[in-house]
Amino acid sequence: MNLKKIKTIHFTGIKGVGMTALALCATDMGKIISGSDVADVFPTSEILTKRKIKIKLGFFPAHLPKNCDLVIYTGAHGGSGNQEVQAALKRQIPILSHAQALGFFSQGRQTLAVAGVGGKSSTAAMLATVLATAGYPTGFAVGVGNIPCLGAPGRMPKNARYFVVEADEYVTDPLHNQTPRFHYLNPYLAIITNLEHDHPDVYKNIDQIFESFRKFIRKAEVVIINFDNPRNRQFIKTIDKPIITYGFSPQADWRILKTYVALQKQFISLQYQGLIWPNLILSLPGEYNALNAVAALAGAHHLGISQPKIYQGLTKFSGSNRRFELIAVAKGIALYDDYAHHPTEIKALLKAAKTWLPNRRLIIIFQSHTYSRTKNLLQEFSQSFALADIVLVNDIFASARETDNLGLTGKSLTQSIKQFHPQTVYCPDKPATLAYLKDTMAKGDVIFTVGAGDNWLWHKDIIKIMKQS
Repeated sequence: MNLKKIKTIHFTGIKGVGMTALALCATDMGKIISGSDVADVFPTSEILTKRKIKIKLGFFPAHLPKNCDLVIYTGAHGGSGNQEVQAALKRQIPILSHAQALGFFSQGRQTLAVAGVGGKSSTAAMLATVLATAGYPTGFAVGVGNIPCLGAPGRMPKNARYFVVEADEYVTDPLHNQTPRFHYLNPYLAIITNLEHDHPDVYKNIDQIFESFRKFIRKAEVVIINFDNPRNRQFIKTIDKPIITYGFSPQADWRILKTYVALQKQFISLQYQGLIWPNLILSLPGEYNALNAVAALAGAHHLGISQPKIYQGLTKFSGSNRRFELIAVAKGIALYDDYAHHPTEIKALLKAAKTWLPNRRLIIIFQSHTYSRTKNLLQEFSQSFALADIVLVNDIFASARETDNLGLTGKSLTQSIKQFHPQTVYCPDKPATLAYLKDTMAKGDVIFTVGAGDNWLWHKDIIKIMKQS
């Protein structure tokens, strides 16, 4: 299949963050795009509307264009069993999963792939910003609603030499194709943020994750990896590849010497091969974002970009949707949103929040994502909220692929967290959460909606209460 000869592409499940990013790449390449999805509001809804991409509601064979050259489908909504995909097969229209299509779109370009648990979206977005700011024709596809400083989560200039992608270790199509999504990529450069036991419905243990990541990097020229993570250090011993390490560790190639926060800026000094790189300025909090920035910096440096241009790009980077995102400020109360859905990510988020927003009461509205992850990491989740002042626990956001709650509920999760954090309250849904906030919040509070569920859709109602306080 020749991408240049494809004129019309239909995206089944176009509102998914990865699908939207790829659809935007396709429009940049001059393709005629159509798409279908459910009526729900997604983080991508705003950018799809802005780009005037019309979406047909529901999934029906009639949604396929008459002259359709390719159908790209997501692992959600039935995957390859979706009736639009089945209709395409009957009409002998080629089909590709999103994971396969990402690899297909990368052909003829040097793929710069960022993988790992926590930080892959931000690091990929940072690297894309650095390359674009430095004047390199760069395509990118990042699984976020938007990257404000770039104006889109996906782009593909016609002369793109590089393609920066977020590389996901989850399976391609849970019902039909168990291939890890990032195995369809052939990265020239692979960045690994953190190796943790995640997706327990797919990976039984860390050894299976290691094996999957080894296959992911099989063709990479170089692997850039966070040396601070103990599992990463284990993984390094199992691979035979050129490696560049980064971290706070004295043994890291790119070593962060110190960071400090002033006037809501983070200042970072680092060392590489005996030379000091001082005063990198980020508009983002947290040691984890310092690590993400240095990962992007190491990648850009390996590609030959100069220090001033790298710094310029990282200073320009203002964050991504659902990553420590400031939503609103009213009556002295601030509302933020973050996608953190793994215990390691939650701890890092709260540490960053306490540093960035000192001496303020921190109210966390947490919605755990998937029963399998919650059960497998229950002990870790229970101990993740030590730095919060108040934790509101919503009902668990189940994946469409899960039918068994494994004996877990939002109420039982609340009890587990409460063992370690007494100021934990079960607020199953939006009305309960809003009622609690109305009675509790006060000037100076900082509220975070946290998780990979849908509690970010409650922001408008939370803001109304903030304004009334």
